[in-house]
Amino acid sequence: MNTKRSIFEEVGQGQTKPAAQPGMIDRTRRGARGAIRIWLVILFVMVAAMILVGGLTRLTDSGLSITEWRPVTGALPPMDAAGWQAEFEKYQAIPEYQLQNKGMTLSEFKGIYWWEWGHRQLGRMIGLVWAIGFIGFLALRRIPTGWTGRLFGIGVLGGAQGAVGWWMVSSGLAGSRLDVASYRLAVHLGLAFAILGLLAWFILKLGRTEPDLMQARRARQAKLFSMATGLMHLAFVQILLGALVAGIDAGRTFTDWPLMAGGFLPPDPFSLSPVWRNLFENPGLVQFMHRIAAYLLFIFGLVVWNRARRSGTTATRRAFDWMAALLFGQVVLGIVTVLYAAPLHIAIFHQAGAIILWVLILRARFAAQYPVAQSVRGGA
Repeated sequence: MNTKRSIFEEVGQGQTKPAAQPGMIDRTRRGARGAIRIWLVILFVMVAAMILVGGLTRLTDSGLSITEWRPVTGALPPMDAAGWQAEFEKYQAIPEYQLQNKGMTLSEFKGIYWWEWGHRQLGRMIGLVWAIGFIGFLALRRIPTGWTGRLFGIGVLGGAQGAVGWWMVSSGLAGSRLDVASYRLAVHLGLAFAILGLLAWFILKLGRTEPDLMQARRARQAKLFSMATGLMHLAFVQILLGALVAGIDAGRTFTDWPLMAGGFLPPDPFSLSPVWRNLFENPGLVQFMHRIAAYLLFIFGLVVWNRARRSGTTATRRAFDWMAALLFGQVVLGIVTVLYAAPLHIAIFHQAGAIILWVLILRARFAAQYPVAQSVRGGA
């Protein structure tokens, strides 16, 4: 029998209220995002150092001082006089010694040997740090959902980089070549910057929670992100061209600016046969391509920066401001490098500038893809 209900009675009184269910993004394993981010930052610093040490190895003509690839046993340098003499004799058998460094003393050989050994040793350390971190986080089940493949991929690329490094070195151990093949050097450096870029992107993503990233992506600035992506690709091409310049010492051949030997084009830009070799081995044409790409990168960078000024997000505008400032500085440093015939101390600063600019472009692109929420007054 139905009874009268009080007008003051709570609707649904006596019933158990179901607990709120979290969304799917909250149900996924969050893992040790902070600890993994610190691990990736360590790897990032090591890879950046690896690029700089590699640049110094090239600038000091040390890259061919170790003529064998021994990933494990090569970790130990020569331990006695006999060991040093054996390594020196191996170096004396290659074209670089016979055609360029004939008469080099054992003491001078040790100077270039330590550069290459340090470069390879740093590569081993990077592999070890990656392996310890990945296996540790995997064993503890602390890797966030969706990140296992990404973190494993970094290790795979690192292993491939070691193989590419030897592929590069082997090109200078036979025939009449005095240095490594420039196009192989470009592949080696390009892969290093790709690894560095992935580490930077992962570090940026792990710095924010998944719900925050999902929310931010809804406010993404699609046009600006697309333009920043194009700028990233153009910067990568310029990095590859810089590797070609370094591979044949093209930065030390034409030391006037803005012209080259008094003209817009360098003399005999297509003197080598077949013609395609000029794109990799003709110092004048290679430096010319590097210059033109720098102008295009600078102009397009300013276009992207001008577009970013219209962004409604302060953090995004600031990210592109820093990118534009460093882009200008890198162009100036590149001109100085040419005018002074690429001395070691200036050339290595130019390479360091490339690393910083690369990261700032990626950071600006990230800011366009995942803008930081801010109040009406502009605060984050």
